[in-house]
Amino acid sequence: MPTAAIIGGGVIGGGWAARFLLNGWDVRVFDPDPEAQRKIGEVLDNARRSLPGLYERALPVEGALSFHEKMSEAVAGAVWIQESVPERLELKQKVYQTLQEHCDAGAVLGSSTSGFKPSELQGCATRPEQIVVCHPFNPVYLLPLVEVVMTGANDNADQVADILRGIGMHPLVLKKEIDAHIADRFLEAVWREALWLIKDGIATTQEIDDAIRYGFGIRWAQMGLFETYRVAGGEAGMKHFIAQFGPALEWPWTKLMDVPELTDDLVNAIADQSDAQSGAYSIRELERIRDKNLVAMMRALKAQDWGAGALIRAHEANLQRFEPKPLPSERTGPVETVRRVVPLDWVDYNGHMNEARYLQAFGDATDRFMEIIGCDATYIALGGSYFTAETHIRHIDEVHAGHEITIVTQVLLGEGKKMHLWHEMYEDERLLATGEHMLIHVSLETRRASAPSEAVAEKLSGYARSHVALPRPHGAGRAVGVK
Repeated sequence: MPTAAIIGGGVIGGGWAARFLLNGWDVRVFDPDPEAQRKIGEVLDNARRSLPGLYERALPVEGALSFHEKMSEAVAGAVWIQESVPERLELKQKVYQTLQEHCDAGAVLGSSTSGFKPSELQGCATRPEQIVVCHPFNPVYLLPLVEVVMTGANDNADQVADILRGIGMHPLVLKKEIDAHIADRFLEAVWREALWLIKDGIATTQEIDDAIRYGFGIRWAQMGLFETYRVAGGEAGMKHFIAQFGPALEWPWTKLMDVPELTDDLVNAIADQSDAQSGAYSIRELERIRDKNLVAMMRALKAQDWGAGALIRAHEANLQRFEPKPLPSERTGPVETVRRVVPLDWVDYNGHMNEARYLQAFGDATDRFMEIIGCDATYIALGGSYFTAETHIRHIDEVHAGHEITIVTQVLLGEGKKMHLWHEMYEDERLLATGEHMLIHVSLETRRASAPSEAVAEKLSGYARSHVALPRPHGAGRAVGVK
């Protein structure tokens, strides 16, 4: 496994550690804070519960996490080094000097800085070409955007982008370096306006947050700024929108270039309003609420193959390479067809997986077995598939969000037009549920039962012949017409 070194284990450093670790990298952490292990452990708990649930496939086997008392130990042999120390330029430059004394010359040295330009960071470096700004967004383990900023000294753009995509992130490579990059400049503008609205007694912290989360924040989440305004322009598009609303930019609405003085009274007012708004929750509770909402929204976008969801779907397709490939010699036992983490939005009011999601999980297992025997997307596009005729599910034990489940599949019958499957869902050795599916092969042209291709029929019957020697599962044979 490749190794990533995390220098500074705060909220951002911990998020980077989780992102790399859950995507199969070994992670070494250096942070002099005696509480670093606890803090990163809590971030990891949240990440393990939420990130894998974005996908319908399992993430790679989790890497090894270790903590080190010396930077030299943490960075030795690391492919990627992510610096997330406090935003003080002299501190960062001093850290780079130490890192470059001990790290590999070909390693990426990324900085999480939200404000400094790469030319400033490279100023005192032995090898300036190693240092690149890689500015993420919190929580790093869920939000995919990374602002990548380089100078003419850098020649590792492809390496940086490939690694970031490999862990499910979206590298936004800036053409020019600029203070605060791109996204934080927008956030700063909104933040300034919000401070004035509070100072002038126009709005509270909750009213400002409501304006964002009930309005344009939802639109921005799936279309951004310019695409949202393009749609607002109607059939005439962006030119019409600018002609219609462009003059408003000259009106004296904004105090964008002015900053209100952060007096004690203003700071206390903001803090008091914020406590009244969400002080009933601890920070950890708010993090879990945030993560659950983010997962639900991004999974919805994934279903539409849009925005951040399209990125997740592409990364999910790449996860196929980590799935076990059944070999002919393995046909003697049940086949692993699903290994995944239960998403946060699969849980009902009782705190466990709802009935519809059991069916979805077993349906995914059937789809995977169809792929194994050759009834894949290519085969279906040519006009043949299996339709489910009957399903029987037994709920045996509770299934909770964030837990990894495995489904293994046994062929009870595989001949002619019929495929009779038995699925068992486990968490480790604990049996959670069983699913029994009777399927009929169908011609998609006539929508009637038909014989499968010889290749599919042979693979299916091969599993059926091997599995007939297995013990008959308890409860099997409840489908109508199955003896």
